[in-house]
Amino acid sequence: MTSPRSPYLLLATAFFLSFHLSYVVHSASDFQALMSFKASSDPSNKLLSQWNSTSSNPCTWHGVSCSLHNNNHHHRRRRCVSGLVLEDLNLTGSILPLTFLTELRILSLKRNRFDGPIPSLSNLTALKLLFLSHNKFSGKFPATVTSLPHLYRLDLSYNNLSGQIPATLNNLTHLLTLRINTNNLRGRIPNINNLSHLQDFNVSGNRLSGKIPDSLSGFPGSAFSNNLFLCGVPLLKCRGGETKAIPALASPLKPPNDTDLHHKSKTHVAAPRMGVMVLVIIVLGDVLVLALVSLILYCYFWRNYSVSLKEVKVETHSKSKAVYKRKVNSEGMVFLEGVRRFELEELLCASAEMLGKGVFGTAYKAVLDDGNVVAVKRLKEVSVGGKRELQQRMEVLGRLRHCNVVPLRAYYFAKDEKLLVSDYMPNGNLSWLLHGNRGPGRTPLDWTTRLKLAAGVARGIAFIHNSDNKLTHGNIKSTNVLVDVAGKARVSDFGLSSIFAGPTSSRSNGYRAPEASSDGRKQTQLSDVYSFGVLLMEILTGKCPSFEVDGGCATAVELPRWVRSVVREEWTAEVFDLELMRYKDIEEEMVALLQIAMACTATVPDQRPRMSHVSKMIEELSGVHVSQSHDALDSVSESPSAPEDACTGRDGPASASQ
Repeated sequence: MTSPRSPYLLLATAFFLSFHLSYVVHSASDFQALMSFKASSDPSNKLLSQWNSTSSNPCTWHGVSCSLHNNNHHHRRRRCVSGLVLEDLNLTGSILPLTFLTELRILSLKRNRFDGPIPSLSNLTALKLLFLSHNKFSGKFPATVTSLPHLYRLDLSYNNLSGQIPATLNNLTHLLTLRINTNNLRGRIPNINNLSHLQDFNVSGNRLSGKIPDSLSGFPGSAFSNNLFLCGVPLLKCRGGETKAIPALASPLKPPNDTDLHHKSKTHVAAPRMGVMVLVIIVLGDVLVLALVSLILYCYFWRNYSVSLKEVKVETHSKSKAVYKRKVNSEGMVFLEGVRRFELEELLCASAEMLGKGVFGTAYKAVLDDGNVVAVKRLKEVSVGGKRELQQRMEVLGRLRHCNVVPLRAYYFAKDEKLLVSDYMPNGNLSWLLHGNRGPGRTPLDWTTRLKLAAGVARGIAFIHNSDNKLTHGNIKSTNVLVDVAGKARVSDFGLSSIFAGPTSSRSNGYRAPEASSDGRKQTQLSDVYSFGVLLMEILTGKCPSFEVDGGCATAVELPRWVRSVVREEWTAEVFDLELMRYKDIEEEMVALLQIAMACTATVPDQRPRMSHVSKMIEELSGVHVSQSHDALDSVSESPSAPEDACTGRDGPASASQ
């Protein structure tokens, strides 16, 4: 007897077979392309021995990555080869078969022995990363590369490419890296002024000539070195506005006649001596004239400059005093450690530099008379509870001492002025390190440092949560993660939301947990965990907690929602910051940290792990990374002052929000 569920079973079986067949057809196409590539690049079957005809699923092979894509014709999902990383394998031959992998996004064949011209890559329209350096490719610069609309990284260095650099590189508007150094390229460098996102550029070691375009003059001289006839900023100044002049050849010798000999005998001694004397007189005259003109200009401008300087000093001094100064009472500062380090008047008269604006107020760097530097937060118009309750709460915060927490040293509360004093952190904040200075010359934040900072933040928040009073941070975001002189992460602005009824900040909404955003409730420890999960995603993706998606969408997308959609629909590697793609053997660590971040940002609060457990998981993940000394931040200079807005896309650095 036929079961009533048989029709549904038959439909399910048919659906599964149709899905499987569509997958097999596509896999066969990629399989054939990869096997053809293996036949030409590894004829001895020693380097790619795992690639064999008995396995029809290339996604399990060494160096091959796959992702799911929608089939627009059949409305089915299909698995495609999206990444191929085969480095240091001594492979040879041509890469032509790889041009049939139409969904390829990452292609890295560095340090092999491929030769011949680079074939047409116009089919690889999804390609984002192309690394072909340290091979033996020859022929002209591959013009089809400039037709790849999504290309971010291009490295063709250390090959034998010849010809000229095409001006069509302007088409690669998303390009971050362009390395074509150590080839045989000739001619001028085109004016590639459309590459506004270019961060890593190098054309050294070629045979280029002419003037360096102004759009590339911001890169260091090493990016243009070893090109004999190349000139302009940052190299030597061009002669005549073009190339360096080539010394003229000496005129051919003619046989001397009697007149020449007679003339030479008369002027043999006098002429050289006369020439030297004239030259000395000319030089001395020029020097005297120049000195006289300089003295006149100096006297004229110095008088005006000294007057304006006095005005600026008076204005600056009055402004620095006005930073905090209001009507003060006689009680003065309250020092939480019991030791008075300075007087209130000294703090009010100290020179001040604005560091940034946050939810509760504006932060300043204050230099005291004895040379000590402190951070002062001048609070906005906030409502404070009773005096005794306030003192008790501030004492609780002042007792928190941990290597990953910014210590609160003193406070001052009067009717018209409220100040918090803490240690000054010289290396800025995490927001500046992740998003600031995205132009040429930027030093990306490497993976080891990111992992170290994430572990430090987790320890700091876990310490706050596990304190005697079971505190809540309430305002976790990248601008509140400061970096001290040793490169350690320090959590700031903790516990203030439970004391002051300050205004909510749209800037921090991207970090707020759903339950805190919907009904305006105060943050809890579990909502802190959510905010920390968003911070981890910011570290992994390099994106801000809310951002505008590509394609002109004017609506900001929250980072957790975007990460989940990409992980669900695409290959997980699409989530990670492109600046991390240069580092090897970190994929497993990045995926593991991403899983922790997704657990922290669970919609239901009870499904999120406790902060102590999160800290332990990151410690186990980081292993030797955190314990080893890392000096990547030791040389970081003080972050310049600017508004707290590194994520809005405006130029300029983010502030060190203290």
